[in-house]
Amino acid sequence: MKPRTYWAGAVCFATLAVAFPALADEVKLGDTVIELAYALDTFYFLMSGALVMWMGAGFAMLEAGLVRSKNTVEILTKNVALYSIACIMYLIVGYNIMYGGGPNGVIPGLSFFLGADHTVDEVLTSGGETYYSSMADFFFQVVFVATAMSIVSGAVAERMKLWTFLLFAVVMTGFIYPVQGYWKWGGGFLDSLGFLDFAGSGVVHLCGASAAIAGVLLLGPRKGKYSGGRINAIPGANLPLATLGTFILWLGWFGFNGGSELKVSTIEEANAVSMVFVNTNTAAAGGLVAALLLSRIWFGKADLTMALNGALAGLVAITAEPLAPSPLLATIVGAIGGLIVVTSIVCIDKIKIDDPVGAISVHGVVGIWGLLAVSFTNPEGSFLAQLIGAATIFSWVFGTSFVTWLIIKTIMGIRVSDEEELVGCDISECGLDAYPEFTKD
Repeated sequence: MKPRTYWAGAVCFATLAVAFPALADEVKLGDTVIELAYALDTFYFLMSGALVMWMGAGFAMLEAGLVRSKNTVEILTKNVALYSIACIMYLIVGYNIMYGGGPNGVIPGLSFFLGADHTVDEVLTSGGETYYSSMADFFFQVVFVATAMSIVSGAVAERMKLWTFLLFAVVMTGFIYPVQGYWKWGGGFLDSLGFLDFAGSGVVHLCGASAAIAGVLLLGPRKGKYSGGRINAIPGANLPLATLGTFILWLGWFGFNGGSELKVSTIEEANAVSMVFVNTNTAAAGGLVAALLLSRIWFGKADLTMALNGALAGLVAITAEPLAPSPLLATIVGAIGGLIVVTSIVCIDKIKIDDPVGAISVHGVVGIWGLLAVSFTNPEGSFLAQLIGAATIFSWVFGTSFVTWLIIKTIMGIRVSDEEELVGCDISECGLDAYPEFTKD
């Protein structure tokens, strides 16, 4: 071997000896970064889902506080049972309807049960494009389904049969909700149309309210609510409990909206999540203050129930777009929601639609406002697309829910008897008193 060739080979060998370990270390470091980002985003997804799950407690407390004591056990049973039914039905079929694709943007596919989670190789070879667990995605989505069903619970309170409600929950969480969810979040025709709904003013809240109003219309008002040609107030039994429920919902909403950003592992995404949290919080505050002021002007008193619904209205209103507006604009969106909800509750009462907790106004009427507000807060929003989206969700959910309620009514009835309503659903449906020490023998 010639000296020059020898030294050239030696230099080449030495270079490779140094370069390959460095290259290997670089590849290893890159994989570690991807794995850490995957773990962080998955954990954020799961914790956001846990916050939304905690909203179930908020709905239970709010509704238990706004119904009469004789219906407390039944409303609590409905809330804990509907959550369980939603988890099972969405696991069996709902999730795959919503995210399984379809032959076109209208008709979703149909398959059953969950597939396997991502493997390590899938995550690493994706280069970070696959950034959270598919099981975490299921968990985050299923608690949204339960939220939509919880909205129905309060509107039909104090006169609907327990098992009728739970049977409807099977259909709602397994089929009705997932289809309209597919149209937007599953890549269906509403998404292609440009309809925007960040975290569900329409997909979740308007959906739940649409199902609720279908049930309420078939169910009729509570006894004594509209007797003597007057609107007779039926006060709730426990306003401290209702207030606690509102605070729980307010807290859970940070997971609802914040988790819908889907990612937190980059500076840009972390900043976006922070903005969503701030806007969610300030919209609720704006809604509460506006509703409180309007109730003081309109009724001459500061109505706590209107204030609580005002906070929830602000939250519903900002849910369609909590990222694009400034905090001040988010406050205004929430405040308008608070004004709308007070007006809506009064007007719905005047046309004799009995909604014990104001769910139709909070989640339905204000849900529509939230969707339409996107066209003013997000430059990419189209008023026409938002209007079509709202009309589509309402039409589908109201129509299918009305038919479902009607079939159930024909088969097994949907309303308790007059005597059972007088005694209370706690005894007639559950055989228990919520406050037995206060019950006379």
